[in-house]
Amino acid sequence: MNRRLLVAVCLVAAVLGGVLVWVLKDDDPATRDTAPRPHPTGVVKTDLPGLTPATGEPSLQGIQSAAPDARKVTLLPGPFDDRFKLTGLRFDGTAVTGTMTITSDVSDVLELQVLAGFYDAGGTFLGDARFTHHLDEDTHADAGPPSEQESFRIAVPAKFRGQAASAAVGVPVLVNE
Repeated sequence: MNRRLLVAVCLVAAVLGGVLVWVLKDDDPATRDTAPRPHPTGVVKTDLPGLTPATGEPSLQGIQSAAPDARKVTLLPGPFDDRFKLTGLRFDGTAVTGTMTITSDVSDVLELQVLAGFYDAGGTFLGDARFTHHLDEDTHADAGPPSEQESFRIAVPAKFRGQAASAAVGVPVLVNE
């Protein structure tokens, strides 16, 4: 008997729900509210007039005029200088190397780009090259403490080999949690 009562209650509820939806449904275009709706106050505008999207790779101010002494590596100022420490900077004529240690957070490095400018013996800017690190979610393991160090090596571009006498490095991209 309880089972029949339960089935009957469910059927009545379903029928009443269907009738309610049908009654409240507004198919008549003449009765629809077509007035423009105000935008919610929490909406963020993402299209700002006068701004053009960035193109190309990020650079650092002063890269073309740094002119470090021969066989030396200097640090280019950048937007993230307060978040890392560079150690072991070396230039051997073929590549600039070093190790970056994150000092601001204790999370894995998600994105990192180290930019190196190369200069001839007179301090004239020859060109640049980059080291880029992307966290690979497929091979990354969350076990243990986060990786806060990243060693890099940036080779002198082939067309400047034998001419490059010094280097300058900086960090235009750094993303960590």
